[in-house]
Amino acid sequence: MTTSTETTVTGNALPKLETKETPIWLIAISILLPTSFAMLATSATNVAIPYIAGYFGSTVDEANWVITIYMIANAILIPLTGWLENYMGRVMFLKVFITIFTIGSLLCAMAQSLNMLVVGRLIQGIGGGPMMPISQAILIASFPYNKRGQAMALFGLAVMVFSIMGPTFGGFIVDNSAWQWIYLANIPVGIFSVVLVHCNISELKNRVKPDKVDFVGFGALVLWLMSMQIVLDKGQQYNWFDCTWIAWLAGISLFAFIFFIVWELEYHSPIVNLRVFKDKNFFIGTILGASVNMIIYVTIVLLPSFLQSLMGYNAMLSGLALAPRVFSCIVMLMLIGPMVEFLDNRVLIACGFFFLGISTIMYANLNLMISFQFAVLPNILMGIGVILVFIPVSGLVLGTLPKTELSNGAGLHSLCKCVMTAFVVSMSSTLVARLSQVHQTYLVKNLSNFNLIFQQKIHAMSGHFMSFSSNYAMHKAGGLLYKQLLAQSKLMAYVDVFEAFALIAFILIPFGFLLKVPKKDKT
Repeated sequence: MTTSTETTVTGNALPKLETKETPIWLIAISILLPTSFAMLATSATNVAIPYIAGYFGSTVDEANWVITIYMIANAILIPLTGWLENYMGRVMFLKVFITIFTIGSLLCAMAQSLNMLVVGRLIQGIGGGPMMPISQAILIASFPYNKRGQAMALFGLAVMVFSIMGPTFGGFIVDNSAWQWIYLANIPVGIFSVVLVHCNISELKNRVKPDKVDFVGFGALVLWLMSMQIVLDKGQQYNWFDCTWIAWLAGISLFAFIFFIVWELEYHSPIVNLRVFKDKNFFIGTILGASVNMIIYVTIVLLPSFLQSLMGYNAMLSGLALAPRVFSCIVMLMLIGPMVEFLDNRVLIACGFFFLGISTIMYANLNLMISFQFAVLPNILMGIGVILVFIPVSGLVLGTLPKTELSNGAGLHSLCKCVMTAFVVSMSSTLVARLSQVHQTYLVKNLSNFNLIFQQKIHAMSGHFMSFSSNYAMHKAGGLLYKQLLAQSKLMAYVDVFEAFALIAFILIPFGFLLKVPKKDKT
């Protein structure tokens, strides 16, 4: 199967490639390879932060700027995908940003200071930001209608598998080698990807090049996303709005967001076309896509955190706990991809959110005595739910847009998912911290001399220190008991957060039926 040639780019006509006839599977490989490693760069660094902090002699909070700056650069570039593609041309756009990502990776690997690493991550984030939306748009434009299920299956394979495997890959690297190899691995892939793009991706004919640069809109976008990301990343560390500069940044972010919306709707040549949200499928599909991203990343962040902080797992083992999700994703992709065109996508979405809810409820059965095998079944069910939602939503969310708006729509869709993910991951960490304090306050009331069970427990524990004085033995027993109380408080907080997100998944089950399934036409 090869792509066909078409010259028009107006209305709903599919913007085709100029003259180069390339097999669609080569197109898919050419764009999904750099996309996969951009996703890997997003999640693999997270587990390496303590090692990076130790290498440069900085605190973990200072090293976290490595993550923050990457997310800021990503978020700013994602919504500009459509505009930049029209301005630069598709082939040049891809080659330039893959090269930027590769150079950023090289700078990260060569960094001799934390500041240099932050600069490298900034450049890497600029290059990696547009990869996911542009790959989604190219796949939908290149594959015929009856093959789009397979296209979205490939897209899902790249995004989901590499996102989930990121912590495992990063954990393996830092446990067995130097953290620099997380970035060095991207360099040969980046070079090879540029060659693939040059050989296999063709330019759009009659693309409409923007006549003006919307500097005001771009400035508002940068101000909004930059201030918002800093607030979300640093809010918990500085106690949120009790910190003056956090409160100011939150106000600036809100003002810039409102100004950006108004300006882009009124300006004659906006850098981002927000009117695509008038499309019902795009609006609802973006909500559902952001929601499934939210549930995925909450579990990706909280489960390894639980295993490391309360169960004593190392980075690699905590990452491997997510491995069953990868395998179930791959199996479901092979099963659902070929059938998605013949099944009611809305039913698939409803079933997917049901599986997401069930698996997240199973996470809420955590305790401090679980074995490594505990994570297998809920992760398998989570992988099933992710694919049942992700593939249909990825196709339907852009399926009713004018084809000239595919890149713009894909960029906005990815931005909404990125913003929701950043917000929810930040909030989930805050909820765990705050709910731990609430449960601690409740449980500490039971550590009283008037509580017979407490008295029996502390006397039994003090028996382990009988070689010391009785006062010292009681003091040590009290310390151990309080340490157990802190662990139980944090465990209860994790359970509360998982239960809340399970409830969200169940609430979203009927929303998939609001989507419209496009008619199967010749495209």
